[in-house]
Amino acid sequence: MSESEKNTILEMLERIGRLTQAEQWTNDLNPTQLAALKYLARANCFSRAPSHVADYLGTTRGTVSQTLKALVRKGLIEEVRSEQDRRSIRYDLREGYEQALDFDTSIAKTVAQMDKDEQQRLSNSLRHLLTTTLEMRKNRTFGMCKTCKHHRKDVKGNAHCALLKVDLKPHQITQICHEHATAA
Repeated sequence: MSESEKNTILEMLERIGRLTQAEQWTNDLNPTQLAALKYLARANCFSRAPSHVADYLGTTRGTVSQTLKALVRKGLIEEVRSEQDRRSIRYDLREGYEQALDFDTSIAKTVAQMDKDEQQRLSNSLRHLLTTTLEMRKNRTFGMCKTCKHHRKDVKGNAHCALLKVDLKPHQITQICHEHATAA
């Protein structure tokens, strides 16, 4: 690939990101608040600490702290302190949060119009780009529980996390986890 082609790809990715963010000033949320809310909606209950949100979004803990406080003030999430360690905090979604996420950007509508094969190729390429970038930066992948090397099933088919030593509910295996590790 030539330097020119590489630069063109990077410029397109950056422009798509900027255009998408420009459309995400909606429902009284800014793009950072919306990204944090989307993350919390997809994350399992073990991955909702402020540090996890910061890691996922690739931003500072200070920025995330202010973002989460704004979402609490707007009634979309609530702060929950751990019973075991009162210093430990996680954020849970409040009823009605879905309404803040109920809109499509132009890019989402465009992707929806693509045929299934084109969507799959784009998804595979972007997944490879993202995971390779995260690995180069030594960042976590935040994959789904069911694709993690710590995910186990017992003889009855019940899911279990061997790392955290907890049983998982069926809906949790498709949520993203901060502790995710790629299976070898």
